[in-house]
Amino acid sequence: MPVLPGRVAWYVTGRFYEDSEKRLQDLGYFLHLEGVSGSLFHGAVGEGTARLTFRSQPFSASTVANGDVEIGLDTRGEFSVYFNPEGGASFADPDSFSRGLCVATFRRTSVVMGETLSSTALGGFAISMNVFSAELVASVSFEIDGALCDFRELLPQGITQWGALSGNALATFAPFIRIAAFTGSAIAAG
Repeated sequence: MPVLPGRVAWYVTGRFYEDSEKRLQDLGYFLHLEGVSGSLFHGAVGEGTARLTFRSQPFSASTVANGDVEIGLDTRGEFSVYFNPEGGASFADPDSFSRGLCVATFRRTSVVMGETLSSTALGGFAISMNVFSAELVASVSFEIDGALCDFRELLPQGITQWGALSGNALATFAPFIRIAAFTGSAIAAG
């Protein structure tokens, strides 16, 4: 049964990774997917036990400054959702978020706008937010705890997601020069 338009579709958390060529990608895992009754985790909640993960294709962003607000304009792109019944993802290994069965691919329907608000005070507060809509372009059925699931049935018209990104960078490793944590909340489009 589809998630009704305007209702919460999912909650996710993840990280943005930026490399030395300024290419970005985001990846993470689902905390909640409306309409799925089985457990999204194979054990305690965390990336290592997440059964549903996602990863975007690398993309570039341009920026526009307006005072202490930096506006990022991300190009259109795709991200895919993967089902791995045993989990096994790790933020130390971005490729681990795209292992398992690819169960859905979404395409952002327009440029993504993100805003970064920062304080001029040393150590001051900083946060980034973004919003985008994405259409479902591919989907296959998968089974969680005996229940058959399909994004085509749950979210046939796609989603609109709002995200919040921490202004505090995390420790990096090659080839990445910046890594930051985020959360996302999506509603069903329709």
